[in-house]
Amino acid sequence: MAVQLYTFPPLGRVSQIKEEIVTFSVILELAEHDAEQSWEACLWHSCGEQPWEETMLSLTPETESPSFFCSSSSSSSRLYYSVAFPVISSLRFTLKYRSSPTQPWSWARDDLGINDGLLLLNTEFQRPFADDLSSIIRGLNPELRVRPVTSQTPRTQLWTIEAAVAPASDDVSAHADLQLGIPWGGFVRYFALVRHSPAWLGPRHGKSNLSLDKDALLCSFLSPKGKHLVLLGTSNINNVTTLLRGSDHGSVMIHLRNDETVKSTGMLLAAVGDSCESAIAAVLYHARTLLVSSMQDGHSGVIPTQGDDLQPEWMQNWYDGLGYCTWNALGQNLTEEKLLDAIDRLRENNINISNLIIDDNWQDIDYDGPNSNSFGWKRFEAEPNAFPNGLKHTITEIRKRLSSIEHIAVWHALLGYWGGISPRGDIARRYKTVQVHREGWKAKGPMTVIAEADIGRFYNDFYRFLSSCGIDGVKTDAQFMVDTWSSAECRRELTNEYLDAWTIASLRHFSARTISCMSQAPQILFRQQLPQNRPAIPVRNSDDYFPDVPESHPWHIWANAHNALLTQHLNILPDWDMFQTGHENAGYHAAARCISGGPIYITDVPGEHDLEIINQMTGLTPRGKTTILRPSVVGRATDPYTGYEEDALLKVGCYHGKAATGTPILAVFNTRPHALAEMISLSYFPGVMTSTKYILRSHATGKTTKAADPESQMARLCVSLDVRTYDIFTAYHVTQFESETNGKIYTASLGLIGKMTGAASLLDNHFEFLSTGRVVSVTRLKALGVLGLYISDLPHMTIKRDFMVTIYGLPVPLHVVSVDQRDNRILAVDILKAWTEMGLSSGWSNEVEVKIYFDAEHC
Repeated sequence: MAVQLYTFPPLGRVSQIKEEIVTFSVILELAEHDAEQSWEACLWHSCGEQPWEETMLSLTPETESPSFFCSSSSSSSRLYYSVAFPVISSLRFTLKYRSSPTQPWSWARDDLGINDGLLLLNTEFQRPFADDLSSIIRGLNPELRVRPVTSQTPRTQLWTIEAAVAPASDDVSAHADLQLGIPWGGFVRYFALVRHSPAWLGPRHGKSNLSLDKDALLCSFLSPKGKHLVLLGTSNINNVTTLLRGSDHGSVMIHLRNDETVKSTGMLLAAVGDSCESAIAAVLYHARTLLVSSMQDGHSGVIPTQGDDLQPEWMQNWYDGLGYCTWNALGQNLTEEKLLDAIDRLRENNINISNLIIDDNWQDIDYDGPNSNSFGWKRFEAEPNAFPNGLKHTITEIRKRLSSIEHIAVWHALLGYWGGISPRGDIARRYKTVQVHREGWKAKGPMTVIAEADIGRFYNDFYRFLSSCGIDGVKTDAQFMVDTWSSAECRRELTNEYLDAWTIASLRHFSARTISCMSQAPQILFRQQLPQNRPAIPVRNSDDYFPDVPESHPWHIWANAHNALLTQHLNILPDWDMFQTGHENAGYHAAARCISGGPIYITDVPGEHDLEIINQMTGLTPRGKTTILRPSVVGRATDPYTGYEEDALLKVGCYHGKAATGTPILAVFNTRPHALAEMISLSYFPGVMTSTKYILRSHATGKTTKAADPESQMARLCVSLDVRTYDIFTAYHVTQFESETNGKIYTASLGLIGKMTGAASLLDNHFEFLSTGRVVSVTRLKALGVLGLYISDLPHMTIKRDFMVTIYGLPVPLHVVSVDQRDNRILAVDILKAWTEMGLSSGWSNEVEVKIYFDAEHC
């Protein structure tokens, strides 16, 4: 009986391959007493529609097999098998195994409940895609106007699909549902991003039938030949919203809503590509072109200008400083006393945040109605009972108590508060207001909002007041409310006015120090987040973090990773929301925030902090500031077609540095309610170059693999994770030196080890091979900590004899240099300790240069 089974390509899922020969790797992990028997493993497979056949797998040496970061237990052993196999088009396969030739076969499906795997051959040498969309979408509706257009993404083809819709009548929007057709005439998997709620997007997955519980903004369909068709509904062009639906007869349906008083057209974009990501990029790039063109033509207003009084500003502090948010930390009854106590606790624990977000419940509201969704905002000044000395006094006191705080932002809803503006407050007396009706949300009925004529003045006056109090940023929430208005006229006349006025005012007063929240309604996404006529700002990427809802934690990470497949192409920085470091799932969320490439802010209950988690996410700059280590390319799911209910690890990939020479990073999360084991290939990592050797390092174990080519079996990694656990793997390309004494030596700079995304501390690294036989590693870092240097021959070297380390040309004390306790091929240099003991200063610089010299000809 197999204790554990690892396979690559994986069983139970669809895998795409680019070569016509694939090497199957299989590892049986067995009880120690069973491993002594003559085990056999067999691949059972069917190519296309051909009959099923079997191919025996061969035992392979452990030294030429996939890697484990942990040794097998004393009570188990591992058997390694492989076979190279040709794939013509598609291959369905499963595995069977037995303890000896005389024993009956055991099947993976029966013993372990693992379904068949499916391989799809997707090579760049296959013939180009068809020019005619009707050959890709079976039964393409002839009533639709289809035009091919030039794609801005290589190896993709692109079409626009237009559909007519009647005008709005009597202030009621017109709706239309039209049949599109069946993608590929039948598909093997689909991935969709639906309107999970009025405010948020969320992922959906399925197999051969499009079954959606919500309207979708985007759908991707995988063909039996490994190609991808992506459909994107456009919005905020001609005041028509275009979405996608499923149907009982298998066809994709187009759903249109027209807010205009004239007959109009909705537009769907379709792209075909070799990968889901390239096809998504193609439709979004063209959507941006269409949107900008429509705005310039005057159909949807004008492109917002930033004003002549804006000055360029370096935004590293806002994006890269550690933040603290009051929402989950301090509850809904926010007061100055609670806020100052939280600041004191942060100072006592030496948690030097750079950004503070004062979330909901600081405003002076009327409390009219059953709950907060009905409450209206009365005046700019803070709630007088909770902040008796006014907002300015509170902000001044905060800055006195914690000097590391550079930026303070406050929360407000786009329309003022959840229920808009209080009709009996100071704001309603100073600005023109109108009544609008909302539906499709927790509160229905009338709400008071600022009228079109005064929206710009309202935001400017409010932000001028905040600036006078020492506030220099905002988190603007509940933006989706503009899409809950039942009136077609209100949506048509007010939506873009609010979005543009907010964009202009926030840029004028706060530059890019804004967070856009609950703003994934299609009209907002296209108007506010797609154009590139302003700096990128953080935008919340999914529904909230709910610390007290256990089942929400894996879904939160899952939804963010899949939403990022779309949001990575917007002019934003995806924000995966705050989290609590004292929570039982803190490491799980911390890893997700680090890999996201977005901002990181915590919402700890005062005094309930995990300093080790915070330390793994951050580093101290040479100028004494706490910075997060944010990869330069945002994280997103690497396998878009695997569903939430399937037994597979969630894999989230990102990248740091320059193309070809940067560092691929892959985080894995167990989002299932039981332990999972999986074999992962280096090919899953974003940006891997097939011409380069890599080593892999595990954050959880601190261990590295041997240098290997990406296509070799040694570049496959076996991972086993318990429920709600994670690991982060970093792929470092190695530099090879040929020494006369010791042969090949591989080396790589690892950045700061002990950090979840320590590679993101690297600003630059290169190696020089000197004529003396010495090698010098030159590394520039953005933060202090323990610098790791991988040297394949380190176990045969000594620190005192073979190494010298300098910072800014000054030799560091010998005791700050050691061999890492978790991997004897990693040299560890404690830059922070050396910096402190040597009394170094960065001067005007915000980086540190470290040189490590070692003798490649050691003996």
